[in-house]
Amino acid sequence: MDLSLSTRTVGDRTVVEVGGEIDVYTAPKLREQLVELVNDGSFHLVVDMERVDFLDSTGLGVLVGGLKRVRAHEGSLRLVCNQERILKIFRITGLTKVFPIHTSVEEAVAATD
Repeated sequence: MDLSLSTRTVGDRTVVEVGGEIDVYTAPKLREQLVELVNDGSFHLVVDMERVDFLDSTGLGVLVGGLKRVRAHEGSLRLVCNQERILKIFRITGLTKVFPIHTSVEEAVAATD
C-alpha cells in the first residue's frame, strides 16, 4: 500500500492528512512533507492519522523528528488518531507522554498547549 498526503490550513494550524501505511518505504515521503512545512514557516502542525492502516518504528521516528523540528521554533505537533491498533503502538513505546493525541482534527485545532 502507498502513502497519501494532503495539507490544509485550519486557523493557525496546518493539518497534514495521512492515509495508508507509514513504514520504512513510505516514511521518507512524510518526513519530506514535515520538513518542507517547517521550512516554509508552519510551526503548529496537526497530523491526521485517521486513515493510516499501518505504522512502524520508522514512521514513529519521522513523527518524533517532526516534533523536534517544530519545537525548535516553539511550535507544536499534535496527532489525530482513534484507531486502537495505532494508539497501542504509541502506548507501548511511551510516546503518549510525548505527543498530544486527539480524537478529531477539530479537537486538536482547538487545543491549547
